[in-house]
Amino acid sequence: YITPVILSGGFGKRLWPLSRSQYPKQYLSLVGNKSMLQETILRLDGLKDLQKPLIICNTEHRFLVA
Repeated sequence: YITPVILSGGFGKRLWPLSRSQYPKQYLSLVGNKSMLQETILRLDGLKDLQKPLIICNTEHRFLVA
């Protein structure tokens, strides 16, 4: 089995004013109605023998990720 690891961090500076330190770009819906993080997780759909993904994020973003 493979455990996908998704890195989800940042400072929220590159896409300011949309992105902020408490709401960086990976949690924004830039294209469509899903966030970049959601789109990344959806790309795993259909791959065989995967465990649940492990998402590495900043402590302040843990509730957004959950």
